[in-house]
Amino acid sequence: MTTTATSMAFADDTPISPTAVVQAQLDAYNAHDVAALLAIYADDAQQFQHPDTLLATGGAQIGPRFAARFAASLPQARLLNRIACGKLVIDHEIVTSVTPAGSSTQELVATYEVEHGRIARAWFSFA
Repeated sequence: MTTTATSMAFADDTPISPTAVVQAQLDAYNAHDVAALLAIYADDAQQFQHPDTLLATGGAQIGPRFAARFAASLPQARLLNRIACGKLVIDHEIVTSVTPAGSSTQELVATYEVEHGRIARAWFSFA
């Protein structure tokens, strides 16, 4: 696999845009695949509650956050809108969670910064 500053490529050098990286993240999230998510996030990635509350750093913290979320509620994210500009990708989503107590929905905006073909930073804003 080869990489550039804002896109990654498969072994055959087919480039993958930041938008494709974020779509792979959404697909892995909806599949509840923690290993796939960790492969998409940079080793030293950071997640924030917008604007600057640090939620997790690196796979050792990000992986357990995803695992706990998936175990608690089987969330499914539905993309409403996506904006891409360079290495930034902004998703407007509705996440539906199902628990033994019932289901709930949460509207959010997720901003992803993609560097070297992986998510380096992510900010989450909840409605």
